[in-house]
Amino acid sequence: MDVQRQDRRRRMEPDARRAEILGVARRLFGAGGYTTVSISDIAAEAGVARALVNHYFGGKRQLYLEVVRQMMVVPASVSERLPPTTPEERLSICVDRWLEVVERNRDMWLSAIGLESLGNDPEIDQIMLEADEVATDRILEAAMMTDVAEGRTKLRAMIRAHSSMLKAASREWLVRGTLSRSDLHVILTRTVLHLLHTVHPALRDD
Repeated sequence: MDVQRQDRRRRMEPDARRAEILGVARRLFGAGGYTTVSISDIAAEAGVARALVNHYFGGKRQLYLEVVRQMMVVPASVSERLPPTTPEERLSICVDRWLEVVERNRDMWLSAIGLESLGNDPEIDQIMLEADEVATDRILEAAMMTDVAEGRTKLRAMIRAHSSMLKAASREWLVRGTLSRSDLHVILTRTVLHLLHTVHPALRDD
């Protein structure tokens, strides 16, 4: 059985191999943090040579940054293939998909959002800025508001500001247990809709 597993690993395509290493790194970094996890740990868990991990990612620091980016930047799958229905339903689907990603990667998500409060790492800060812009794009796509021109700068700023509440609310769910996943779904969906349909028009008129 071990030989079969090793053969299967050897036959993996580069993209699949890279994804597997990222998945292992995400789990180990989430459980143990950056300082306690080594490239050797990740390589051993993934069943590959340490040199291969370095080949794909260039080193521990680069691999960690990629894991943080993968965790923080909302994946395209969250807003892909949405039904041609109402913005409310489309946003509800996106929020549900996002919550599933966060729940599946609980430890790494909490570790990643904790990095933002440190504010002393330019590379992490850049990832967080990128994540906010991508999340804004995903929300506007789901709400069918990508073509909005009037008040667009304030619209995007407003959605970016909402991301801070989203992260705080996720801690209430995952750490404090004061909110359930369904509670968070209601909060995130309805606050976004309120911002888009009530707050944004008021901002445009000031």
